[in-house]
Amino acid sequence: MHDEPGREPTPNPRIDALLDEMRQRLGEGGVEDPATDAELLLAHVLGATRGRVQALAVMRERLAPDAAASARGLAEERARRIPLQHLTGRAPFRSIELAVGPGVFVPRPETEVVAQFAIDALQAVPDPAPLAVDLCTGSGALALALAHEVPSARVWAVEMSREARAWAERNVAEWGDGRVALVAGDATALSAIPELAPLAGRVHVVVSNPPYVPSGMVPRDPEVRDHDPQLALYGGVDGLDVVRGISRSARELLVPGGAVVIEHAESQGRAIREVLAADGWRAAATHPDLTGRDRVTTALR
Repeated sequence: MHDEPGREPTPNPRIDALLDEMRQRLGEGGVEDPATDAELLLAHVLGATRGRVQALAVMRERLAPDAAASARGLAEERARRIPLQHLTGRAPFRSIELAVGPGVFVPRPETEVVAQFAIDALQAVPDPAPLAVDLCTGSGALALALAHEVPSARVWAVEMSREARAWAERNVAEWGDGRVALVAGDATALSAIPELAPLAGRVHVVVSNPPYVPSGMVPRDPEVRDHDPQLALYGGVDGLDVVRGISRSARELLVPGGAVVIEHAESQGRAIREVLAADGWRAAATHPDLTGRDRVTTALR
């Protein structure tokens, strides 16, 4: 990146000028929101908030040469479509911030709506210590959001990927408050997970963001296609192989009247309702996310 054609970048540029450079490079790389990403990357370098970076830019403060070099380097990586969260090592999710990186699915804003349905169901439970299970927990996002926002709840988080569990362990240690248990295993085969045997028929809410991309539909975004683990993306020919297993597992775990909450693609709501109905679930319903796209299906045991 250059201040002017043919000149090397200024070693200690003004912050507003550096943000302009970074925005230009990110835009050239096809990043969807280059202004936001530039500010977040610089905030990461400075150990500051995005708001602080914006204030420093307005004041035309200058940046130390090493910080400027770090910011430019991160902008180059982001322009190559390395996920922003892999570069900062953090992903905000509702009221918490998770550690993420290679080997784990980066939580998305649309999943926050899924969490809300599970939180609402958990808060409606008359039991003073409600129980929840997050199947296919990945980074632990859903499990930890439930535990953080429902302080009386106890939550179990199930993940089969060793790489993803390593990230979830860090997040559970930071946010779990001693009420989240991370369990290794296949969410579609609970009989092979001895830690969950005592929970059969006792859980009040089961939530899941399972792999649901059909195997023939490769995501267009390089951040997803090239960096999210395939185990967290693909769910068989129609994308519903894991969902079918989740339906069976959730029925084993839940009390009568307990709720299951499943994230899915916008075109899968009807098919998932049919799966749930065939398994004996009641009141299956599909709900939109904040963009109006069908995103989550709920049902009662």
